[in-house]
Amino acid sequence: MLVNITIPVYNEEKILPSSIASLHAFLGQHCRFDWEIVVADNASIDGTLEVAKRLSKEFSNVRVVHLDQKGRGRALRKTWMESQADILSYMDVDLSSNLFAFPPLIEALVSGGFDIGIGSRLLKASTTKRSIKRETISRIYNLMVKAFFFTKFSDAQCGFKAITKKAAAELLPKIEDNGWFFDTELLVIGERLGYRIFDLPVSWVEDMDSRVKIVSTAIDDINGLIRVKRKFRKGAY
Repeated sequence: MLVNITIPVYNEEKILPSSIASLHAFLGQHCRFDWEIVVADNASIDGTLEVAKRLSKEFSNVRVVHLDQKGRGRALRKTWMESQADILSYMDVDLSSNLFAFPPLIEALVSGGFDIGIGSRLLKASTTKRSIKRETISRIYNLMVKAFFFTKFSDAQCGFKAITKKAAAELLPKIEDNGWFFDTELLVIGERLGYRIFDLPVSWVEDMDSRVKIVSTAIDDINGLIRVKRKFRKGAY
């Protein structure tokens, strides 16, 4: 059983070395499955790509994928489709979600009980440390997702997810978005088509140096919700 852990990055030359070192050490000590770490460089304009290449030589089971265009969704699509792993996953480079949630997230998929696993910052057992602004925006957005599609999963955008190779092969071709809405589109379509989603509470700490542009991302997300809603009405999926 091989598990892929993709780390999408854009201009993260400063944090990348410590994050890869921490993740590599954790996986080696606490995970019973085989794994690979893939740094997916989203057209960085700093030294991220060079740092990533150096880390791939320094650490075993670490490799680099470079994209000429930005977009977290684009990076995940390319990396996941090219990977030979049985389970495909990703997490944010800042490792905001506590890594001890990762093994149970993967085990839920390995056991055959679930097709998709997501970390959630919004379940009762979750603990978060983030600004009131980010907390409010997150909760409003997830309420909008539920209002549009009557979904059962709790957190569409936490950067801590996994999916089986089979489910990815079937769902990725249906996803249009290449940016931040990729996650929501994957989950909404997946749940509607009957894929089983494992919702796991996580401990999460906000990265104060986040590259997310909140206003423009929110607008893109709302447009994405409207687009997917229209496609469902037309029976496109």
